[in-house]
Amino acid sequence: MSFSAERKSLPLRLSTTDKSPTAKSLVPRRRWRIAWLLGLGVLVNFFDRVNLSVSQASIESGFHISVVAFGYLASAYALTYALLQLPIGVILDRLGIRLVGWVSILLWSVASFASALSMGYGSLFAARLLLGVGEAPTFPANAKAIGLWFPQEERSLATALNDAAAKFASALGVPVLGALLLEVGWRWSFAATGFASLVYLAVFLTVYRNPDQDGGLSEVERSYLSYGALEKQEPEHLKLGFSRLLRERKVLGLALGFGAYNYTFYLLLWWLPGYFARALGVDALHSFLFTGVPWLVATATDLAVGGWLVDALIARGLDASRVRLTVLVVGTGCGLGLLGAAGAHTAVAAVAWVSLAIGGLSAAAPVGWSVPSLIAPRANVGAVGGIANFASQVSAIAAPIVTGYVVDATHSFAWAFVVASAYLAAGIAGYALLLGRIEPFAEVGELEGISH
Repeated sequence: MSFSAERKSLPLRLSTTDKSPTAKSLVPRRRWRIAWLLGLGVLVNFFDRVNLSVSQASIESGFHISVVAFGYLASAYALTYALLQLPIGVILDRLGIRLVGWVSILLWSVASFASALSMGYGSLFAARLLLGVGEAPTFPANAKAIGLWFPQEERSLATALNDAAAKFASALGVPVLGALLLEVGWRWSFAATGFASLVYLAVFLTVYRNPDQDGGLSEVERSYLSYGALEKQEPEHLKLGFSRLLRERKVLGLALGFGAYNYTFYLLLWWLPGYFARALGVDALHSFLFTGVPWLVATATDLAVGGWLVDALIARGLDASRVRLTVLVVGTGCGLGLLGAAGAHTAVAAVAWVSLAIGGLSAAAPVGWSVPSLIAPRANVGAVGGIANFASQVSAIAAPIVTGYVVDATHSFAWAFVVASAYLAAGIAGYALLLGRIEPFAEVGELEGISH
């Protein structure tokens, strides 16, 4: 069906210039099941990730490894994940979300079972490398899917639904997997996440289609999505070269901010239970419970601020770029609460400071993930997402290793939190000075000139 024919099928009130709640209420909401599907996938694959932090003490004692060796083990996943971020964006743009998605889910399922069966440090390290391969497409694919399924004014909440799942996975997964570990051992906790991944694979294959392939999508909603996709977008065949993207200031600013966020995120993801146990003398069960609290706060701020509030303010007519940039800068600034955690002497104080830090960063996260589809040419969204995620995963590699050495040398987490805070300050500068206004960095005319 042509665009003009689709337009005729819409009620007059559903034109792109009409952003009123009444007009939007007339549009079916099939697109939101995609946001929930993507969120479920993030929840499951983050269970695979947090399993390692929950199992830290058991693995260290069972395999007779040091805190530094555990840091390298934690980084193994991020190593292959990072190496694949640049090519995975291009692969997504060429092969599509569904094909890449089912292959990646199958691989991360196999990696979870391989972790459960590992006989030593080397085999567990290899399983974590495979996990990074399997999960590498997750966030670039989600960003691309949301760009296809949601108009710009709904992308923050749609992104927040799947990004908040990463935080809720720790809020729910650390206590639940911790209890499972204490009851039946760490191997069964890895096996449990493997079974959960296979169930998600079946759900993904049943549900996910691109909008143009979804037979259950109504013509009204299809036209609504077409308006959002066409707004300020160029024809699909026009795209920028990869080297040009790497030189683009906005892309560099986004990558720096992503890197700062992810360094802190993975420091807390891998080490927070150990921080409560080692630095504050909390027993294993309570360290799992205390760890869950900041991640619950993070889930709430991700949805309420990074998702709902951003979309609500933009819908009220506030400048979209200013709203998004403010949340990025202020949220990342809250991450400096780690400096308070560095000096905390009680578990309650530590929970409060860490909650401020990860809560602020989580509010900024879905906004950051919506940026590639807002600044990049349509055909380059996957590649820009891959560049930003590559930068973030370099930080994910560094965070556990640096933290392991710092904790081993100082017998304290204080300096590890100071290092993360310095990186966050650089990330704030990247957002404010390099990313700047969140708007397309290449006009259609410029692209046409390049394509010729």
